[in-house]
Amino acid sequence: MVRAGLTTERVVAAAADLADSIGFDQVTVSAVARGFGVKDASLYGHVGGLQDLRTRVALLAAGEFADRLSEAVAGRAGRDALVGFTYAYREFALEHPGRYQATQMRIDPEVAQQSSAFRRTVSTIYGMMRAYRLTEPALTDAVRMLRSTLHGFSDLEADGAFRAARDVEASWERTVEALHTVLEHWPAEPAAEQNATADEEDETKGDGHAHRHADD
Repeated sequence: MVRAGLTTERVVAAAADLADSIGFDQVTVSAVARGFGVKDASLYGHVGGLQDLRTRVALLAAGEFADRLSEAVAGRAGRDALVGFTYAYREFALEHPGRYQATQMRIDPEVAQQSSAFRRTVSTIYGMMRAYRLTEPALTDAVRMLRSTLHGFSDLEADGAFRAARDVEASWERTVEALHTVLEHWPAEPAAEQNATADEEDETKGDGHAHRHADD
């Protein structure tokens, strides 16, 4: 029998909060059930097991992350948008470590496509980058650099890995400025690679953009 007062939304929200407290990898159905003071069986009317629970947390977190990023860049452009985006990214990762870890989870592509959260994040990133006037393949290269830098810095900071005397906030500010400088002065592709890219684009023309940034 389903426990009165429990809903899928409450269960998933509780699991997300638990992830922030103990780590996404440590979230289990039993741990969430204990938080509600019920047996594991009481949750199975709302989630289909551990994988389903974690997937739902990942989708919830992705939506919250997308909201935070889009709000941070709204009405901004160029360097201001980059600053808003990068600070919102880092703040979310540090304030909600379990949720952030959940956004890195690989989930079924079909499930991901049914959610607008991941598409909104990608749209926000590429919309923000438009001011730097980069074209493919430089645009994808730049997005990968940006994500790698933000993820790496936030992950290391959350783990307490920055032990040098240099103030972390000062290093962060320099990192954001460096990203802006690099994006404004993106290196040109070697001629041989430009020709190869042009050939590839001719061969794939008409395929559309639905899967172009699937790994981003």
